[in-house]
Amino acid sequence: MWPYPKIVAHRGGGTLAPENTLAGLRAGLAYGFHAVEFDVMLSRDGIGMVVHDPEFGRTVDGQGSVAQTDAIDLSNMDAGSWFGPAFRDEPVPFYTQFIDYCKAQRIWMNVEIKPADGVEAATGAWVARITRDNYAAELASGDPASYPLLSSFSYAALAAARDTAPELPRGYLLDTIPADWQEQARQLAVVAIHTNHKHLNAELAAQIKAAGYGLFCYTVNTPERAREILAWGVDGFCTDRIDLIGPAFA
Repeated sequence: MWPYPKIVAHRGGGTLAPENTLAGLRAGLAYGFHAVEFDVMLSRDGIGMVVHDPEFGRTVDGQGSVAQTDAIDLSNMDAGSWFGPAFRDEPVPFYTQFIDYCKAQRIWMNVEIKPADGVEAATGAWVARITRDNYAAELASGDPASYPLLSSFSYAALAAARDTAPELPRGYLLDTIPADWQEQARQLAVVAIHTNHKHLNAELAAQIKAAGYGLFCYTVNTPERAREILAWGVDGFCTDRIDLIGPAFA
């Protein structure tokens, strides 16, 4: 059974606000979304920041990389101007700022652990520890719908998250489903497979569901495709088009 929301706002506000920002969270909330997916990467001084790209230039103005920049300096960088002048000086958020906002607004979090090369295990362990510590009351309640879900493409990051906070649910991100997906999923003790909807078909969806795993897709931006994959038994998906596909779509 999938205890989490079915329709999730991708990176905060999808196409309506700069990704992975507090402005994005506000945009998603304005469209009724109480479920969000976003990315966490470690700064040079080992603090989780909400950002997708390891290198600056696309969403964060400047030159350099997240892994070679301290958190306080990242938090003063402009992550909004690329999207539009109204978002100039929108900062790179601390992960703890996202936690505080999401808890206050009762927004469920799908946290993608997005490690830079060489710090996969450290990133997975840090995200798991901080999440566990901030959701101690929810974890004690025994209600899985109130827990954040950690996900990653990185096997090493998910393994570290598993070892650090085994009580937090995990999803394994796979662009295409490999032949040994079930063995990897078993080793990581994940509850769900998260995959690119473009490489999914009805038969593969049925196999994953029959094996007892949740099935989550990224990034579904047309109602027609959303209806198709839901008919296959897909449990949930994230979308950029929060203006077209609302939180009650399913």
